Amino acid sequence: MILIQHTNLDENVHTFKKGTTGWNLHEEVLGKDYQRIIEKNLQGSFTGTELGQYLKKLKIDTVTICGYMTQMCCDTTARQAMHQGYNVEFLSDANGTLDISNSAGEISAQELHKAILITQAMKFSKVINTEDWIGGVRKLNMR
Repeated sequence: MILIQHTNLDENVHTFKKGTTGWNLHEEVLGKDYQRIIEKNLQGSFTGTELGQYLKKLKIDTVTICGYMTQMCCDTTARQAMHQGYNVEFLSDANGTLDISNSAGEISAQELHKAILITQAMKFSKVINTEDWIGGVRKLNMR
């Protein structure tokens, strides 16, 4: 497992600011067995990071996406991974977002999340829930 941590470099924004509570990775996540933490500054986890090189070094062919925010980092990273030739699994119940309101309109977190899942399933990734994904991983490990 590779953890990706978003750091916002914009001094005028308070979300994902290095050293703040909102930037820190959740203790439960840090308690899992992971190989590396990769810090990123843009929505896509492949942009400006060593993620692609690291995955190639490990001969990884499948990327599983979970995290926050569904429509930003998760969606962007899934698309980047697919464009780079990886199989992509998008965990439908392990991504999250919030209600969004801006000059273009407003959308509930539930509607936005669903729209991204539907779009991901059209072309970019295999959208699957966590329980089914774990079952698939267990089957692979039994081989």
